[in-house]
Amino acid sequence: MVRTRFVGAALAALAVAGAVVLPSATASGQAEVASSRKGPLVIGHRGASGYRPEHTLASYELAARMGADYVEPDLVATRDGKLVARHENEIGGTTDVAAHPEFAARRTTKVIDGASVTGWFTEDFTLAELKTLRAKERIPEVRQRNTVYNGRFEVPTLEEVVDLSRRLSRELGRDIGIYPETKHPTYFQEIGLPLEPRLVDVLDRAGLNRPNAKVFVQSFEVANLKQLRSKLRVPLVQLVNASGAPYDFVKAGDKRTYADLVTPQGLREIRTYANGVGAAKDLVIPRDAAGALREPTALVRDAHTRGLVVHAWTFRNENTFLPADFRGSADPTAYGDPLGEYARFFATGLDGVFADNPDTAVEARKG
Repeated sequence: MVRTRFVGAALAALAVAGAVVLPSATASGQAEVASSRKGPLVIGHRGASGYRPEHTLASYELAARMGADYVEPDLVATRDGKLVARHENEIGGTTDVAAHPEFAARRTTKVIDGASVTGWFTEDFTLAELKTLRAKERIPEVRQRNTVYNGRFEVPTLEEVVDLSRRLSRELGRDIGIYPETKHPTYFQEIGLPLEPRLVDVLDRAGLNRPNAKVFVQSFEVANLKQLRSKLRVPLVQLVNASGAPYDFVKAGDKRTYADLVTPQGLREIRTYANGVGAAKDLVIPRDAAGALREPTALVRDAHTRGLVVHAWTFRNENTFLPADFRGSADPTAYGDPLGEYARFFATGLDGVFADNPDTAVEARKG
């Protein structure tokens, strides 16, 4: 297999898309060309979260063994400033903390990104305390089989994810990248636990803050990516939701929304500080009123024109998550036709997919 590296990653592009010119994440701003014969990147979304409780070393390892090019840890901070992998800083839904009477008094209500949230929060625990907890399946009503693994796995640190990726890279004979996301960066800055310097420190100490490291860094906010541009030499990805606005925009009184970021003007601005767009699937191919896929938007073409890659999220196998025209039955927990959905999205020329079932994405990519 021929691999061509760009600023921090082996990016894959469909033949229909051709070579994609990407901006460097370094201050020099030099562009390099990325192309591959393999196809779009497969990013293990929270690991292989279709098969194991998300954001556990077991989930990340399974994703890599299934063929994922990258594993994706969402990062939040502990009280003592360590970065751990959780989808949210509220951990009542993803750990057994509620079963620990010693932590009962820590259940509280906080305002996170403007929304009131009740539960237990990582920033109220030391790393040692978090290590006494065990992960559980976040959506057991959809993924009952994953509950078999409840109580078996710890909450991992970013360092542990890096170490795992290195071990598996040696064992599997191919580079397993990491694709960390900073979660609620404005919130963590406001409580005195900024995520960015801690992330930079971990990457520095691991020797991964360099142009040819297999690392992406992503965020739903904008200001922290602009700050990281001067600190990191790996590619940055602006996450874009199908609705709403970056919370740092909301906090600053900026009226722009995510929809504004994917206009040609918005993409030109993203190009000044990031290398790609991590887009909600509906921004690539929207759904009609019945939930079926419509025609693709111009997002992939417009992003490529401006030197940005596009990674779309999130691809899942269960009917409840699939477009109506790819559901196999009325059972929301049963698998539908995810291979058909992938084919539609791959035809747009996008450069990568976040997948809960990485093996399915790898199989789809073969086609």
